[in-house]
Amino acid sequence: MSFPEPLQHLIQHDQPLAQLTWLGIGGPARYFAEPHTREQLVALVQHAHEAEIPVRVLGSGSNVLVREAGFDGLVISLAAAALGQVSVEGTQLTAGAGAKLSHAITHAVGAGLGGLEHLAGIPGTVGSAVCGNAGAGSGDIGSVVHSVEVLDRDGTVRHIGPDELQFSHRKSNLSGLIILSVTFQLEAREVGPLTKRLQKLWIVAHNQRPFDEPRIAQPFIDPDGFSVDDLIQQAGMSGMRLGNASLASGKPNYLLAHSGATSEDVVQLLSRVREQVSLQSGIDLQLNLQIW
Repeated sequence: MSFPEPLQHLIQHDQPLAQLTWLGIGGPARYFAEPHTREQLVALVQHAHEAEIPVRVLGSGSNVLVREAGFDGLVISLAAAALGQVSVEGTQLTAGAGAKLSHAITHAVGAGLGGLEHLAGIPGTVGSAVCGNAGAGSGDIGSVVHSVEVLDRDGTVRHIGPDELQFSHRKSNLSGLIILSVTFQLEAREVGPLTKRLQKLWIVAHNQRPFDEPRIAQPFIDPDGFSVDDLIQQAGMSGMRLGNASLASGKPNYLLAHSGATSEDVVQLLSRVREQVSLQSGIDLQLNLQIW
């Protein structure tokens, strides 16, 4: 399969994906592209649709597990700076889908805008966070989303306004769409106190993560009203290891990929944990991890 001449310089064949994900596991993408402009991104998606090539979008790779067989399609990376720009107009902040959530939070606080700082410590990109309605103790990101610019699978660009957006616990109606940018409606606040609040939240978030483990992911979504950590500990699975994948002791909603870990190690471990938690509590844990 060949891509149109204007896109060919963007395409890499059999690109290893392991190095682009936090877990460091998995095989190659048949096609891989890192567009430098929105126009290139749109053109890539349009061509893939016409050629019936499956597409996956890769942000920071914090919640992706790639199988050893790789992905038989086109993986589009949003790592280019043009796809992660952040700007402020009044009390609204607009961020490209590829922007790191941490960058958007810092930018907002620096501009004296509150409403995102409680999400400090959540990894990944703005696009991923909004699609999955990421949240922390003080609320979900969807509560401050004003509008979203998306790309349909056929390459059509459209805006989804507040009347159309639907957010629920760790879900949105944006699944299956490619997010281009998100506009947040925030609140004007004093920079000094806001900055101090953010610093405290960063410290708390950093202390919750086993930082000595570089290959790490959070595999499960907290069920509404429950803590995954508590559910796993109650099921006696904290620190559980299968092959070269394990759950962190004391912080079991952190998945650790040790040297030699395979996707099958991870899949089998998570399956075992879900089974035991279901038996113990009757709760079916939902995956935060995308498995390609």
